[in-house]
Amino acid sequence: MTVTLADVAARARVSPATVSRVLNGNYPVAAATRERVMRAVDELDYVPNGPASSLAAATSDLVGILVNDIADPFFGIMAGAAQSAIGESGTGRAGGEKLAVVCNTGGSPERELTYLTLLQRQRAAAVILTGGSLEDPEHLAAVTAKLARLAEAGTRVVLCGRPPLGPDAAHVGAATLAFDNRAGARRLAEHLLSLGHRRIGYVAGPADRTTTRHRLEGHREALRAAGVAEGPTVHGPYDRASGYDATVELLRLDPGLTAVVAANDTVALGVCAALRDRGLSIPGDVSVAGFDDLPFSVDVVPALTTVRLPLHDAGARAGRLALGAEPTPPGGLTTVPAEVVVRGSTARPRG
Repeated sequence: MTVTLADVAARARVSPATVSRVLNGNYPVAAATRERVMRAVDELDYVPNGPASSLAAATSDLVGILVNDIADPFFGIMAGAAQSAIGESGTGRAGGEKLAVVCNTGGSPERELTYLTLLQRQRAAAVILTGGSLEDPEHLAAVTAKLARLAEAGTRVVLCGRPPLGPDAAHVGAATLAFDNRAGARRLAEHLLSLGHRRIGYVAGPADRTTTRHRLEGHREALRAAGVAEGPTVHGPYDRASGYDATVELLRLDPGLTAVVAANDTVALGVCAALRDRGLSIPGDVSVAGFDDLPFSVDVVPALTTVRLPLHDAGARAGRLALGAEPTPPGGLTTVPAEVVVRGSTARPRG
C-alpha cells in the first residue's frame, strides 16, 4: 500500500502543509517539528515525488551504482564497465539514455541504506549493488526491504559480485552475478599444496564481509582435503597497509611460513613489501598469491599469482541487466567462475 503525505502528517501529528514545508525546505519549521516529521518519513518509508520529469512515468532515467570504494580497482573496474554499458543506451536526444551515478558508500552500512533511500525517492530506473555484503542479519533485512520497495515501484535490481539476497527475497526479482569466491580460493590453495607448501599463512579481509568468509572457506576446504593443518590467519581491511601489518604478525606467529595468501591483489602488495623489508625473497623464501587479477598484478616483480575474476565483463553485463537489454537469468542467479592464474610469485618451497 502506497504511503501518502497525509499518512506522514498523521504519524507526526502535524498538518500535511507542515510535512510539505519540511520536505521542500522552503519555509522555516521548528527543529522539534522537523525532527518529528523526518522520523515519521523514515518509519513509514515515505517516498516523496521525484523530479517533475519523472512524475509521468514509473521510473526516471537514473541508474545508481553502489560501490564500497571507487578508488579500489576491484570496484572501479566493475562500476566503469557498468557505466559504459548504461551510457551506450539510447540513440541520441530523447532516445532512451540513462544517467548512471556512482554512489561511494565507504563500506558504511548506513550510507548504503541512505543511498538506496535517495535512489528510491528519485524513482531510479535501476540500482546495481557491487561487491560483498555485510554479514549482519539486521542490515541484510533492511537492505532487502529497501530493494523490495524499489522493485515494487518498477526499479530493476542487479547484484554484481554479491551473493543472492536469500530465499525470502524472491519477490525482489534481483538479477545476481555472484563470483565463485569459494572455488577460486580452493583452487589457489590447491596450487600451493601441489607445489609442496604445508605452512601457509593467510591475510584475510574484514571478518564481517561475505567475500572474506567465502574466500577463507574455500582456502580451508583445500587444506582439510589435503590433510594439512591450517596456518595462521590475520584479518584486516582490503588495502596495502593491512597486507604489510598482517604479514609482520604472520611471521611472528610462524617464522617458518613458506607461502602467504592475500585477501586480494592490493593486500598482496603489502605482503610483498613486508617480506622484502625483512630480507626475504619472493618466491625463493616465501611464495605470495593474491585474488582478483587486478591490472597491476602482472606488472609487479615478480608477477603475482592470483585468481582472475572477470570484473569488466561482469560490470558490463550488470549494466545491460539494469537496462533490461539482457534478460534476467533463470532463477535470477548466475555464478561467475574464478580462474587461477599462475605467475612468478609462487614456486616450490626450498628444502
